[in-house]
Amino acid sequence: MTSLRIALYQPDIPGNTGTILRLAACLGLGVDIIEPAGFDISDRNLKRAGMDYLAAVALTRHVNWEHFEAWRATSGRRLVLASTKAAGHYTDFAFQNNDILLFGRESAGVPDHVHETADSRILIPMVEGQRSINLAMSAAMISGEALRQTQWT
Repeated sequence: MTSLRIALYQPDIPGNTGTILRLAACLGLGVDIIEPAGFDISDRNLKRAGMDYLAAVALTRHVNWEHFEAWRATSGRRLVLASTKAAGHYTDFAFQNNDILLFGRESAGVPDHVHETADSRILIPMVEGQRSINLAMSAAMISGEALRQTQWT
């Protein structure tokens, strides 16, 4: 089992979060939710998207960014931020087994201080003129590549 983790910074959409939790359960990834979320974590849409997989995911909730960062500092994990502001493509990045893959809010990404804290920033290249890929799809693409490099080789 991998020690890769997905971290969601103040997620806005329960369906995306539920889908990511289901993905994580199926792939053996841990998930960190950095609150406050834009919805009640017990939301029925979250449960519907996650279905019966929610009980199988290793989920950790952090009350805020500072709490998450304090936990991360003691864990010695590298923080890899998916960002439309990054220069390097995710397929060119060398993932490590204990990375935390950080994804920002659907509505606003992450604030500058979070962006600056990341150890690395990666980009999913897109066709010019397009704004962003759905958060759950982005998490699946990047997690798949990270697992390919660290576990599925």
